[in-house]
Amino acid sequence: MMDEARYNPLVAAAFKRIMAAADAFDPDVLEADSTGDMVTLTSSSREKCIINTQRAVRQLWVAGQGQGIHFDYDEASRTWKDDKGRGLELFSFVAGVVKHLTGQDLAYPS
Repeated sequence: MMDEARYNPLVAAAFKRIMAAADAFDPDVLEADSTGDMVTLTSSSREKCIINTQRAVRQLWVAGQGQGIHFDYDEASRTWKDDKGRGLELFSFVAGVVKHLTGQDLAYPS
């Protein structure tokens, strides 16, 4: 299992990337809030996408569109992948949830 010294900066970078993309939205369309171990994206209809840490198992968990998906960091691909091997990637999954909530694309900064 990944140690906390490796996990913490990866989580911080993921949260920063998601927040930067969400901040490009009009706040009347999508609000983004980051509090410690959680990022909450709330649409104008009050539906949410919640991304939070699961420190005990070194994962990120995303709730959205009626699903809860756990993501592990994959060192080989240098990205967060779902822990069930369904081929889901964290940033793509969050973008899909945001598209569902707002009808707009979530564009991540380079």
